Parts: sequence; structure tokens; C-alpha cells
Amino acid sequence: MNLIERVKKILLQPAEEWAVIDKEPGTTADLYKSYIMPLAAIGPIASIIVLSIVGIGLPMGGSYRISLISAIGHAVTTYVLALVGTYVLALIIDWLAPTFLAVKNDFQALKVAAYASTAAWVAGIFSLIPALAILQILALYSVYLLYLGLPALMKAPQEKALPYTGVVIIAAIVVFGVIGALSSCFIAYR
Repeated sequence: MNLIERVKKILLQPAEEWAVIDKEPGTTADLYKSYIMPLAAIGPIASIIVLSIVGIGLPMGGSYRISLISAIGHAVTTYVLALVGTYVLALIIDWLAPTFLAVKNDFQALKVAAYASTAAWVAGIFSLIPALAILQILALYSVYLLYLGLPALMKAPQEKALPYTGVVIIAAIVVFGVIGALSSCFIAYR
């Protein structure tokens, strides 16, 4: 399946698409090359444009831009850490599986981490237009995708799906909070 079709289906028909994803074979490298790497690049590329070309809006009007080199350094760091963070989240999903009566399977856990992140990655595009930046709230749809994906791929019983989702969300907040803090170290405000 091509990337655009998969994105549309996971966002618009998630229950049906999780069933398709569950049966798909593949490797970690294939999933990274065909899905995770292209989608995880959306936000970092948008951040280069916003930080160095459009500028950051100031409360009293006007905007502030950072150097292109600093914006690229921030974006590259964010991108690499997002790729690592997705893998770490998959490890956490897999590690937590027995606690929620789910089946341990590291590749299925990576698929959950990757495909559930789709809404968050795609929402990164809204940062390009300051008036639409509020639409980044649509990234929260990834929580619903995670809630549907855990029982479908990790075989968690439906009654365990909500607590499993909750614990994974807490872990994701920590993992991606650390990523945000680390990537902000690579912005030089001069």
C-alpha cells in the first residue's frame, strides 16, 4: 500500500485499517523507510520554514526569525529523536503487553507506535500557517488511534485497552517531552 493511501485509511477508517495492518508482514527497516521516516519529517521540515523564513510571532506584533543553520540543527535533532522515540515507544508498548494481558510482539508494537502517531505527524503541517497552528490539536486523534491499535495488534482484551492506552500515553508524554527538551537545546536565539 502506498503512503498516502495508508495515511488516509488510518485517519478515516482506523478500525478497518488496523485489521489490515495486523496481518501485514514486514521488517523494522521496511516500516521505517516506507512510513515512519517520511511522516516523521513533516514537523521538522515545517519547523525549518516557520523558524527561519516565516518567523515566530511576537505578542506586540511582528515576528522573530532564527538563523537557517540553527533551524536546520533543531529540525535534524528533532527528526532523529522522533525516529528514536518511536522505537522507544514501541519497546514500552511491547514491555507493557503482559501487564495488560496482551501478546508481546516487538514488530506489532512498532506498528502500533508508528501508525498511531500518524495524526500527530500529519498535524505538524499546520504549523506552516500561523492562523492554522491551533489545528495541531488534531494530533490528539493519535490517542484514539492508539486506543484502537492496542487491542487489534497487541491482542489486548477490550476491557484492558483503556488502561493500556493510558499508561502508554503517559510513557509517550515522558519520551516526547524529553525529545522536545533535547531538541530545543539546538536553537540559537541570536
